Amino acid sequence: MYRFLLSRQWVILTLICLILMPTMVELGLWQLHRHERQAADNSLIARSLRAPRVPVEELASPHRAVAADDNFRAVTATGHYDPAHQVVIRHRTSADNSRLGYYLVTPLVMADGKAVLVNRGWIAPPASGDSISFPPVPATPSGEVTVTGRIRPDETTASTSIADKTGLPPHEYMLINSGKLAGEVPRPLLGGYIELTDTTPRPAGAQPELVPKPTPGDSGGWYSPPHLAYAWQWWLFVLMVPVGWFILFRRERRDRIAALAAEREGQAGQNGPDAADEPAASRAQAAAGAEAAE
Repeated sequence: MYRFLLSRQWVILTLICLILMPTMVELGLWQLHRHERQAADNSLIARSLRAPRVPVEELASPHRAVAADDNFRAVTATGHYDPAHQVVIRHRTSADNSRLGYYLVTPLVMADGKAVLVNRGWIAPPASGDSISFPPVPATPSGEVTVTGRIRPDETTASTSIADKTGLPPHEYMLINSGKLAGEVPRPLLGGYIELTDTTPRPAGAQPELVPKPTPGDSGGWYSPPHLAYAWQWWLFVLMVPVGWFILFRRERRDRIAALAAEREGQAGQNGPDAADEPAASRAQAAAGAEAAE
């Protein structure tokens, strides 16, 4: 009865199942590791957002990367903006993700002569749709100001998945990176940049749309959708594979038993005129005998 398992069709089906099961286990583990990494990142961001603000030069200095543990820490800096050397960062979305525009990045020159890049927020593209000309920008606050914001590490293609294109119009970039923008600022430039949240005194007139505060979705470092749910889905599929194989096996076995019983009943009908009148109980016995024979 089980010889059909050695057929080419069933051997291939069984091999596919044996390959799928460990593959799905690995995919579940991959999603679990992604969940754990995201949960750790969320916990770090949540701690940074809760930490008290500090002067920016406690966390950043020229030619030094911002530490990963300091990402999103609240910082302050006092100085004056240098609008002559500000740049825009292309292909950035508005706070509601409905429009594509630019980030406006302006150096803030501090009392010691060092400068720090400040992402003042999102600005709309030109109404004409011109993607070559420098977009219209709001007025830069004049005089001495104190900015508060979240310190961020330099953007890279690896950290943002944004291609760092070359040949862009003057003063336009794809990434906020102090190393790449050092040529735009004729002063020692701190590593990383400040993502602006507030300015004192408050500037008059329209200003760029501030970058929204991150929402890490942390809940004790445990559940951060959707990766954990995906892991459980893959492991559920692992259980479904043998169940599906067994259902197909039972169906094949039942069909073969029925076919063999019908064949034997047909042969019995050819052996005598009274075979067609054989009682149902006898036919059941024939089916049972077919199953036992297999």
